[in-house]
Order: sequence, then structure tokens, then C-alpha cells
Amino acid sequence: MSQSIKNKGWVVTFSGTGINLALGILYTWSIFKASIKQSIEAGGEGAFNWELASLNDPYAICCIVFAFAMILAGKCQDKFGPKITAFIGGVLVGLGFIWISQTTDYVSWVLGFGVLAGVGIGFGYASATPPALKWFPPAKTGLIAGLVVSGFGLASVYIAPLGQYLLGIWSLQNAMLFFGIAFMIVVCGLSMLLVNPPAGYVPGEDAEAAPADSKEEEGIRLTPSIAGWLPEAVSAIHSSKAVEMKRDIKPSEILKKPDFYILWLIYFIGAGAGLMVIGSVAGMAKASMGELAFLVVAILAIGNASGRIIAGIISDKIGRSNTLIVMLLFQSVLMFAAIPIMGSETINAVFLVLLTTFIGFNYGTNLSLFPSYTKDLWGLKNFGINYGIIFTAWGVGGFVMGRMSQMLKASTSSFSSSFMTAGIFLVIGAALTFVLKARLAKQGLTQKRVA
Repeated sequence: MSQSIKNKGWVVTFSGTGINLALGILYTWSIFKASIKQSIEAGGEGAFNWELASLNDPYAICCIVFAFAMILAGKCQDKFGPKITAFIGGVLVGLGFIWISQTTDYVSWVLGFGVLAGVGIGFGYASATPPALKWFPPAKTGLIAGLVVSGFGLASVYIAPLGQYLLGIWSLQNAMLFFGIAFMIVVCGLSMLLVNPPAGYVPGEDAEAAPADSKEEEGIRLTPSIAGWLPEAVSAIHSSKAVEMKRDIKPSEILKKPDFYILWLIYFIGAGAGLMVIGSVAGMAKASMGELAFLVVAILAIGNASGRIIAGIISDKIGRSNTLIVMLLFQSVLMFAAIPIMGSETINAVFLVLLTTFIGFNYGTNLSLFPSYTKDLWGLKNFGINYGIIFTAWGVGGFVMGRMSQMLKASTSSFSSSFMTAGIFLVIGAALTFVLKARLAKQGLTQKRVA
């Protein structure tokens, strides 16, 4: 394998990461929400005239539109390739932000940020991970998926302080115009670097040495096939190290599997609990950190991004299910711990930073574990649309828990009920993961990467 071919996989990987670094502006919503709230309370000509209970609506709508757009985007990615799909995403995100930069109208923000930008984020996000995974062997699935999606989580590290700075020197609308133009250029530009491997490409130097249509007794490779690469399609009868024969499964087939619905519910819980906090973290930090509240958003983003990478690496070693169980239980403990911390009259800034960092870390694990699950269980050929269907759980979770959190906060002036509910759901999610792990074991899917 030539050095240029080796490097190509990393170019694609980091181009996908760069695209996600732009699209991750979604996680900075709490900064923009705080500015909208200030405008509502100040009133006057040109001010936002929204109901306080509706402050999270553009964010919640964006989450669910983003998720369901992943189905169409995944199909587009599988059929037309990542380059075209990501380019469409960049254009739509840019147009959405440019639209909301011209208005304070509630409906326009729901349509511009929630729908148009949401679809664009879905198209960009759906096209970033699949081509990167195709360049690397199965043993690196978690690592590569974690690296690509870490960009989405890490985005707030620079967007939060940049957004706060722009809000200080410009209006919110001008800041949105800046982001719209900048991200259209970045995403569309990087989309040109997203390419799939050539037909017949086999990831890994060791795979290159095997003759065509051969297989090794130890069982982790078949060389080129009609689909280009069947990464785990091997006989399981020769060695305990072998993994079972698998095929690329169509979306219509996975929808008939109980495992799909269990996995979907777990994702709904894990993602929804994290998004609930992410969408409101700046407001939570305002009381103790004032104008420096944006720092909590940036620090949470570091936890979010690192969780994606670290969980991907760990899951390659101890399995997706084991990693997910630990993270869900840890997240539930943090949610229960947040009740007294957030309920005190004076919120300790250090405790708040630590709490949100670890919540962000655990939330981030979902975004590398579930695409890895999808690829491990159902193959790469239909990965885009299969993961798009699974990803609807992320959007529904974000919509339901984001909306619930804002409504409870508006009616009780406290986040305690939201944290309690999320903590209980996370325990249920861990129990469901035990069930899924047992089901996969009965099916013979006991290789480390899954179990």
C-alpha cells in the first residue's frame, strides 16, 4: 500500500472532523438563547417577542429535524457519495443562518435555525463518518468514529467564546450572518476532500498481502468482494478468535429486529439526557459566573469531544456494551448529584464546571458508540441510512427532554425535576443495555467490539 493511499484515509478523517467543527454550532445554542432572553426582557423596538417557555424551541426543533434528515442524508451519502451530500449540507446551514440574521420573528427562527439549518447539519454530519470508516480496518472503528464526531462536540470550545465576543461588538443577528457565511465556505470547501476508497480496497497493511479471494484461518478478513470490502465476513468455525459471518443488512431488515428498537431506546435516553443539559448550560452558569458563563459551554465541549474519542478507543478494547453500561450509570449518578448542586442558592462555579464537563464527557460517548454499533451489527454498505434511522433517537431525545426541561424550568424556576427524571431514565437505559448485551450473546455476536 503506497504512502499516499495510507495518508488519504487520514485526510478524509480530519476533513470530516473539520466539517463537524463547523456544524457543532448547535451545541452553542445556550449562548444565543441567553441573548434572546435578554432581548425579550429588555423589550423595545426590534426586540425578540417570544414566550419564555419557547426559548428552546428552535434548538429542540433543530435536534429532531437534524436527526430525521439523517435518514435522507444517509441514503444520499450511500447513493451519491459523501462529497455531494456534505456540499448540500454546507449550503443549507449557511442559508438557514443567513435567514435568521435578518429577523427576530419566532416562526422564522424555528424555520431557519430549526428546519433549514437542521437539515443542513444532518446532511453534513451524515457524510463525515462513513467515508472515514471505509479507509480503516475494523479494529479501528471506535477510534476513527470517535475522532470524526469529536469535531461536533469540540466546536463549542471556539464558537462559545467567539460567539460571546461577536455578541458584544455586534448584534445577535450580525453574529448569525457571520456564522452563516463562514460555515458555508468551510463545510463546502472541506466536502471536496471527502472520498470513498477505490473499488476493491482492503483496509490495513496486513490485508494487502493476502491474495485475492483468500481468507485466513484466524478469521478476520475476506479480501475484495462485490461491495469492495466485507470487513468481518469470515467463517467462525476454525478459531475462537474468529467472528461470525455477517452481511450488509438493508434498512427494511433492521426495522424487523428487536435489537434495533432496544438500541434506539438506549440512544434516546443517553442523548436526550445530555442534550437537556447542553441546551441550558449557559443559563445554569449565569448565576455563578455572570458574563463568563460561556466558559462552561466551552469546557463542556472539551468533555463532549474527549468522551467521543476515549469511548471509541475503550470500546475497541472492552466492547461497545460494556463501555455504554459504565457511561450510562456514571451519567445517572451525575444527574442525581446535580440536584443539590443546582438547587443551592449559591452555585459553586468549580462544582458546576466539573459537573458539566463530566456530563458532556458521558454524553459524547453516545456519538461514537452508536455509529460503531451500527457498523458492527449491520455492515458498511448501507451504513449511512442505517445509522440515519438509529440517529432519529438522538433527535427525538433532544426534542423531548429539551422541551421538557425548558417547560419545567419556566413553571418551577428549577432544573431539579429535569435532573431527577433524566437520572431515572439513564438507569433504565443501563438496564436495557444489559438486555441488549445478553441478546447479542445468544445470537453469537460475542466478539469484543460489540459485547
